[in-house]
Amino acid sequence: MNYFHSVRLDRDKCKGCVNCIKKCPVEAIRVRHGKAEIMEDRCIDCGECIRACPNYAKYVERDHIQDLAQFAYTIALPAPSLYGQFPDHVGPAQVLAAIKNLGFDDVWEVALGAEIVSQAVNDYFRTSDTQVRPLISSACPAVVRLIQVRFPALVEHIIPFESPMHVTASLARQVATRKTGIDPSKIGTFFFSPCPAKVTAIKSPVGGTQSEVDRVLAVADIYGDLRQNLGQQQTGLARAGKTGIGWGSSGGEQAASGIGNSLVVDGIHNIISVLEEIELGRLTDIDFIEAQACPGGCVGGILNVNNRFIAEARLQHLVRDLPPSASLSERLHLLGFDRVQVP
Repeated sequence: MNYFHSVRLDRDKCKGCVNCIKKCPVEAIRVRHGKAEIMEDRCIDCGECIRACPNYAKYVERDHIQDLAQFAYTIALPAPSLYGQFPDHVGPAQVLAAIKNLGFDDVWEVALGAEIVSQAVNDYFRTSDTQVRPLISSACPAVVRLIQVRFPALVEHIIPFESPMHVTASLARQVATRKTGIDPSKIGTFFFSPCPAKVTAIKSPVGGTQSEVDRVLAVADIYGDLRQNLGQQQTGLARAGKTGIGWGSSGGEQAASGIGNSLVVDGIHNIISVLEEIELGRLTDIDFIEAQACPGGCVGGILNVNNRFIAEARLQHLVRDLPPSASLSERLHLLGFDRVQVP
């Protein structure tokens, strides 16, 4: 079986110090002949080994902004956590305009997909006849792969929905095709990723189906250019509401879905302890678990630039200060969608 992993090893930098072995949550690393080796059938691309390596011997494979030239029409897909990388006085309108100025034809906030998924999750709890409890969010690909690799008996607990990233990419491509008449295969969708697990989820999706996202850019790679482009604003780019933007930090998904009887867990080792409880038949009185592999949620991803505590505070300030947006159904109707089916 062929595997793709975004987390890679630079053997020339590796000193065989075993720091990565101590931190790997799925025991996917061995040291052989004085060098670390990643076991591809166990790695979940959480990035903990990258955080732990003092020699910078681990890195994340990703795409580059130059790939814009490969498509006739390009769409940027910034994660909700991106807003937390900027000072409080920088709002969504400025950030989205700066993104478009990088050379994109359009920008779609993944926060819009987060709102759609939140509504779908809420509906699922109201209408589904499943007795499985607790149900676990499918939004974090590192958590999904963790369950598949280390807790396979719990796969049925994962909510069967695509992530906001893929939902947003699908909508954006449909709208661009209608607007431009360009063949969908010539429309490129570029996700701005805060973490390596999402890179892997795009390059090697669970189930083997082709991702709606074509390329993945690391936030850290484009952040400097975004800062230089700040200042202008452009109307019509902001499509997401404050509940979707709140997904960027831990607790945002739970708040948006509106499921009160739930747990919010972040940090891969904390998630493992909760999954062990579920495996033992406990926590059946809990309906829903929001699980984010990175500490603090996506703001804690290793492909971001700012300290996660600062980024989380900035994101929370933004969500607090944003005015209420039109209802999700009204915004989708303006985009030409009366109903969006979340796969």
